Amino acid sequence: MKLAVLSTAAASAAAFAPSTQRATTSTSLNAEGKSEMSQALPFAPRPKLLDGTLPGDAGFDPFGFAGDDKASLVNQREAEIKHARLAMLAAAGWPLAELWDKSLAGAFGLEPALTSTGESPSLLNGGLDRIDGEYWIMVVALAGIFEIQSKLTKEEKGKAYVPGDCGFDPLGLFPEDKEGQAAMQLKEIKHGRIAMMAIVGYAIQEALYRTPVTEQTPLFFKLGGGMFKKT
Repeated sequence: MKLAVLSTAAASAAAFAPSTQRATTSTSLNAEGKSEMSQALPFAPRPKLLDGTLPGDAGFDPFGFAGDDKASLVNQREAEIKHARLAMLAAAGWPLAELWDKSLAGAFGLEPALTSTGESPSLLNGGLDRIDGEYWIMVVALAGIFEIQSKLTKEEKGKAYVPGDCGFDPLGLFPEDKEGQAAMQLKEIKHGRIAMMAIVGYAIQEALYRTPVTEQTPLFFKLGGGMFKKT
């Protein structure tokens, strides 16, 4: 089975996505005075900071990335959700570029940005020199705008601030009630973690095989009556 598919399947394991959300903050000690065990790693104690209050928290932090205090944990969640959002965009954009870049570039009279073997440009694939400088300027500027907006939102909401909230919800998808908000955040972090692992799978798979992922897993991209099939 291909690496990208394995990455996606692995991301859905309980270590990253608990099947149920804890309603209340759990204690660090159980009735017998022993450390509570991690939900993700039942053979290991649960990290003290990972008490189940954050959506998607299953007590999985074997390398201690959460930090030593709540502020560090919130900063890490902020970074995680931002990377997750970028990964979700990239997980869709990467194969779509391999399918449609040549035809779209031809329609607008531009040079294709794919590599000579039809892969999306990346650090491992090369081809980043094909991307215009204006694109990178636009990306950096857009990222800066969202970072500034996120900081302003944090200052405005104070303790009510949710990590990753940049005040951007033009379609009003974020629920008003607490239960709905928690469910939405859980879905977002689950999908984001899957996407981050999928992107790693894309990169490694193409670096090893030197062919586009869309050609290595054609059945996946022919779903929907062939609507993703390159013509």
